Amino acid sequence: MSRYDQSTDPQTRTLDAATGISRKGLESGTVGVLGALVIGISTCAPAYTLTASVGPAANEVGYQTPAIFLMGFIPMLLVALGYRALNTAMPDSGTSFTWATRAFGPWIGWMAGWGLVAATVLVLSNLAGIAVEFLFQSIAILVNNPDIADIADNKFVNILVCLGFMAMATYISYRGMTSTKIYQYVTVAFQMLIMVWFIIAMFIGSADPGNAASVAPTLSWFNPFEVSDFSTFAAGVSVSIFVYWGWDTVLTMGEETKPSKGKLSTESKAAMILVAILVVLYVSTATATVAYAGLGDGPTGLGNPDIIENVFAALAHPVMGPAAILLSLAILVSAMASINSTAISPARTLLAMSHYGALPPAIKRVHPKYKSPHVALLLSSIVASVFYAVMRFISEDVLWDTITALGMMVCFYYGLTALASPWYFRKTAPKEGIGAVIMQVILPAIGGILLLVIFVQTTIDSMDPEAGSGSNIGGIGLVGILGVGVLLIGVVLMIAYAAKAPDFFKGRLLSKADASTDTSAIPVFDDGIG
Repeated sequence: MSRYDQSTDPQTRTLDAATGISRKGLESGTVGVLGALVIGISTCAPAYTLTASVGPAANEVGYQTPAIFLMGFIPMLLVALGYRALNTAMPDSGTSFTWATRAFGPWIGWMAGWGLVAATVLVLSNLAGIAVEFLFQSIAILVNNPDIADIADNKFVNILVCLGFMAMATYISYRGMTSTKIYQYVTVAFQMLIMVWFIIAMFIGSADPGNAASVAPTLSWFNPFEVSDFSTFAAGVSVSIFVYWGWDTVLTMGEETKPSKGKLSTESKAAMILVAILVVLYVSTATATVAYAGLGDGPTGLGNPDIIENVFAALAHPVMGPAAILLSLAILVSAMASINSTAISPARTLLAMSHYGALPPAIKRVHPKYKSPHVALLLSSIVASVFYAVMRFISEDVLWDTITALGMMVCFYYGLTALASPWYFRKTAPKEGIGAVIMQVILPAIGGILLLVIFVQTTIDSMDPEAGSGSNIGGIGLVGILGVGVLLIGVVLMIAYAAKAPDFFKGRLLSKADASTDTSAIPVFDDGIG
């Protein structure tokens, strides 16, 4: 039996009478562990995130770059434990929104959902921008004309091509999870193959006596206590949190995955495997890059400010020779595929928020043929496209500023969601034993607190006019305006919709509860599937 009530009547179909969580018309049983894992890898986009993050991380912590990537994994692991516990108890496409609502009530739950949507909209625009740059860079390499790469600097051409990428990715997601899964299998296989090749080649190149910049790895590289001070440590961790972000997209597919035979759900298994793969890949890449390039300011050195935001572009030819074009294509494919897979998360969160009455009902419509939340998908894609177009004109470095603001949003909603686990299970975990207390309460609580501390610190730092690219408005950093502004917009929209449709905010549609509460099923509204 599925975890869901198999009733065909959308007015009575629910997942669990104890939680009140209900289905939303998405097509179930279409994604297995491997499919969910592939989509998760695509969302995290290793090739794209690593080329954008290794340089800034090395600039902050030097030889301890591998250690900082390892340390960034720790809060992600702690948060993942909370996500796993919550998803097992309440599998729902709303994830952060639904779980925070059940644990803390509708107001905090709404803001957790808003944080997730805002973060993914920010990164969608960033991914499209990266894809544009690597498209023209790849063409320049293919035709041996470096001037073609400069076309990406033309704002109007850049925006036009960016919109094309967004439209293509939206169309693939529009056709449902099956189309998305097939597309991701191909792109992820190519991306991972090239990344493994690149890592091995860098390790081999670091042992080459002719590479004067290379440095032999030592155990101190993996020791975070070697970092000079806490401020530097926090800055490095904030970069590494960015590279791990996106793994939770797997859990938003809880209503579309195949039933699991074990205790863990299909999506929970995929999420835990994904986190393990990412930490090995990221730490290996950081170690290989520092070993090969060193920290000098030469053409490929990690201390060279000209390559800091795109390290792999500088390393591709020295490391891979004639095959350098493959690395450029891998990063392009990584960004393109991630646009498609990243769109899954905000669309399904918006669907859930609308389904439970936290947003207008039109957003919850599910396509009758493809079973995709097409209205929510189109909404998030349009907003991301408009945001990118505006930022391209007001920011000196739109990609860097959006990544920095993204880090703030990620820490905000991850922190809230992680804390939902100890609060939701606070009464039942002690009865189940010390293992449940550790896995459902203590560890997620530590992870949530760490991320919220980082959120507060980065919010304060981002107000500095020199933060990010140095763009500012009225002497206040653009990154700070973006981060705080997005959250304030969420507060305004929440209050406005609460005045118009108060039922959700009064706990009538998705009530606050904990794991020991025995509530009756809530009414299920029109799924929009006819």
